[in-house]
Amino acid sequence: MFKALIGQSPNFEAMLRSAKMVAATDVTVLICGETGTGKELLAKALQNHSPRAKKPFITLNCAALPESLVESELFGHRRGAFTGAVANQTGRLQAADGGTLFMDEVDSLPLPVQAKLLRFLETGDIQPVGDTLSQRVDVRIIAATNINLEEKIAAGEFRKDLYYRLNVVPLEIPPLRERMGDIQLLLNHFMRHFAAAHKLQAPTMTNRTMARLLEHDWPGNVRELRNVCERLCILLAGRQIEEDNLPDEIAKNNRAMGEFILPEEGVELEQIEIDLIQQALTRTQGNRSHTAKLLGITRDTLLYRMQKYNLR
Repeated sequence: MFKALIGQSPNFEAMLRSAKMVAATDVTVLICGETGTGKELLAKALQNHSPRAKKPFITLNCAALPESLVESELFGHRRGAFTGAVANQTGRLQAADGGTLFMDEVDSLPLPVQAKLLRFLETGDIQPVGDTLSQRVDVRIIAATNINLEEKIAAGEFRKDLYYRLNVVPLEIPPLRERMGDIQLLLNHFMRHFAAAHKLQAPTMTNRTMARLLEHDWPGNVRELRNVCERLCILLAGRQIEEDNLPDEIAKNNRAMGEFILPEEGVELEQIEIDLIQQALTRTQGNRSHTAKLLGITRDTLLYRMQKYNLR
């Protein structure tokens, strides 16, 4: 299953090495990463390479449920526990007994439910809504988030003690813009995959088209790239993809960026990077999070480069 996680960039391979070590244990994992980076795919790989591989893998998107239903979905309920509870319902934790529960967008859990989840992580016991008795279940929790939980804690929207319980082993999937060397690898993989899946002849690309795709910053990450490949594979099967065939969101983005022409005498790349960081810091009045966003890198990457160049 780890084979489905495609990439050779050093930061991506480092994350995979950690994931493979973690998979063999029962430790709670917190997967961090932007939307579209493949958090659920990584969670499934952890399950499939664990001693729980043949047991249930249950998912819960915490942001997809109304606040009033989250507790019932997670812990279950007894008939008559609330209006509309006409029968007993098994919760996701009960359904995952012996296996793994993947909790996506765990940052969306209401605070009262966070407290009950913390109790489960500490004791292994759950109490369905409307029940007077607790019951023991054996479930590994893999949680995921696409935001900074420490900022949610500071805002009083996420429990610090729950964060520490979930963050036993953090795995951060880098965004696609920080693993640009993997883009062509992923493009080739998805083109072959969708050509086979739809029984079509895979299209080819001009060098200029490939260059445009490599220039795109892919804000939707691997999911966006995957969708673009499927669209091109279906609409241009067996044909050559020209720049004009690319989706508007990619073509417009590249046109807006303009094209940098390398001078004959070359450039000092390190000095350009220093100048850009200093300009961004000045524009944001030293706000490092905003600076990182302007430069299209993570805050940790910005701090590393500031330290490297001795910038303040």
